[in-house]
Amino acid sequence: MARVRPNRRIERAGVNAIRTLLEDHNHIVQEIEGGNDHGEDLHVLLTRDGRRTGHVLAIQVKSGRKYKRAKGYSIAIEDHYEDWKNSKIPVVGIVYDLEMRKLYWVNLTAALENAKGVVKRVSIPQASLLNSGTIPDFISAIESYIDSTGMRLREFTLEEAFAAVSRALDGLDPNNVPNPLFEGWAELLFRHEQRAKRVARFILQTCPLFLLASLLVYEWPYQVRYVKNYTDLSPVLTVGSLYIFISWMTLTIFFELRAGRRPEETGNWLIAVCGLYLWIPVMDDEGRGSEWMGEALVVSSVLISHFGLLTLLTFYIKREVARKKRRST
Repeated sequence: MARVRPNRRIERAGVNAIRTLLEDHNHIVQEIEGGNDHGEDLHVLLTRDGRRTGHVLAIQVKSGRKYKRAKGYSIAIEDHYEDWKNSKIPVVGIVYDLEMRKLYWVNLTAALENAKGVVKRVSIPQASLLNSGTIPDFISAIESYIDSTGMRLREFTLEEAFAAVSRALDGLDPNNVPNPLFEGWAELLFRHEQRAKRVARFILQTCPLFLLASLLVYEWPYQVRYVKNYTDLSPVLTVGSLYIFISWMTLTIFFELRAGRRPEETGNWLIAVCGLYLWIPVMDDEGRGSEWMGEALVVSSVLISHFGLLTLLTFYIKREVARKKRRST
């Protein structure tokens, strides 16, 4: 019958302590079978607001009094020097002081990269305490290190992410090597993805409104001159009535689309009115066209604007009344 190692309880105490701390702060932890033999006990996917950020680390946990020193703690490198130093995700060393029930940490990968000469142990100062109060600083430090070294992984499912971690321990997947030219922009969008989507959706919805408004502003002097050239009507009132009708149709289409409906008839009317009344005054800016045709165009714009607006309001108000009746029954 297999025997349980005497120090297994001590080892498990450290693993359980760091795992509980990380999971209490909504980070994703995967335990590695035979972790002590391979130099990593846990793989951790960091999260923010319930979403994986792509920052991944490996953790080696040491528990017991043998890791305590006069001015802190230390972790022996043993035969893990090359693995920890050349790892493509940071390997973090955790010492669990069983008597004090406290965790202390060090970035083993960074420590070995910065070390000069042969290193047999990595020291951990007592200031490197890891608990609920200091975990935000710990996460920030690890994220900054990962971002600065290009170790960030970008996977979409949990299984793919942990598979990428395993690959990264042997070498960084080329598909995940960041492009430094765009990494900063990607980081900004990644941190504010939902807000960026809302802004993009708002821009797409309002862009046609701004384009049409710009067109109407540009057209205004041409429209006014056209009315003056061919009729005795008030240019401001004549052009204003046309603009009001076009604006009402545009806003109606905008809010109908936001409600999930497609106002095809209103859209066709908008295209027809804009196509008929917006381009001719620009082409005939000096009033050299046929007088009767110019006068007919201006008069028809007045009639269509007034009766068209009345029809539009009547149609959509009746629809809203019918909709309210359906909701109330």
